[in-house]
Amino acid sequence: MYKSILKNKSSDPKVGVYFIGTTPPKEDTDIELVAGIADKLLGRLECIDYDGLIVYDIQDETSRTDKPRPFPFKHTHDVRLYSKLLHDKSSKPVITYKSVSQRSAADFSHWLSDAWHQYSVRDIVLVGSPSSEGEIKLSLVDAYNTLDAHHLDFHLGGVTIAERHIAKGDEHLRLRDKEAQGCEFFISQAVYNAQATIDLLTRYALECKSHGEQPKRVILTFSPCGSAKTLAFIEWLGISVPEATSLRILQSENPLKESLYISRNNFEQILQACLPLGIPLGLNIESLTNRKEEIDAAILLFKLLKATLDLKLAEAQL
Repeated sequence: MYKSILKNKSSDPKVGVYFIGTTPPKEDTDIELVAGIADKLLGRLECIDYDGLIVYDIQDETSRTDKPRPFPFKHTHDVRLYSKLLHDKSSKPVITYKSVSQRSAADFSHWLSDAWHQYSVRDIVLVGSPSSEGEIKLSLVDAYNTLDAHHLDFHLGGVTIAERHIAKGDEHLRLRDKEAQGCEFFISQAVYNAQATIDLLTRYALECKSHGEQPKRVILTFSPCGSAKTLAFIEWLGISVPEATSLRILQSENPLKESLYISRNNFEQILQACLPLGIPLGLNIESLTNRKEEIDAAILLFKLLKATLDLKLAEAQL
């Protein structure tokens, strides 16, 4: 029987949840090799205590910016297939991302049925179009309505982007709107700007308090950066990296190690400011590239940040 760790823990601010983010293998990878890739990933994770995995639905996103993509885009295998494979092999919950803008409501409804019945997907995050440019067959709101009409008991999450709060100052209201659409948790874009995240979470907590409601869980994503090319990709994705942070990484003798220090420091700042707000928090650690050293660094970063959150949650109960 599939059980969602998020459903069990999502409302308790004294308990953290801990995830590893990944993507399916590239579409041109022989299907016979996909299971071996999953085994290799799970083998790397045997040394850490994690609650589950997140599988991203990677999109081109070139419509979002005129800048060239630092790493070429390639389609991947079906996220549902890889999610089921990881769940079956690890017996852990898997949150499956789905980009909805490329298909009609009827196609998306069929995707949902297959996800539930054929692939045992239970935890999902729906993602809208990366920009208003180009053809959008299904808006995020319409996708939520399609999901609601399905009456399947998916545990629904949403994306939160602190960078939007910097620009528009209303990301906390977007979270509230997504709650109204059924979202029970949120996963952030990779954090490199601690203050932007603190501003967003503070506004969100105060908005919930003003309505007498408990904030939903927010899972904060962190990712190592070991090279100028990875940093360029991070910024291409729209992740806010303060100038001083970029310079610290690029000028360091060991950029990868420096990025881990920066992430730990950012996380500590966020916890100091936001734990008193009563928001249930979680961690998601991902590697944005397939470079072995950055994947290994992601596992080390997981250990560092999980230990940090566990300690801070324990101290809060004294």
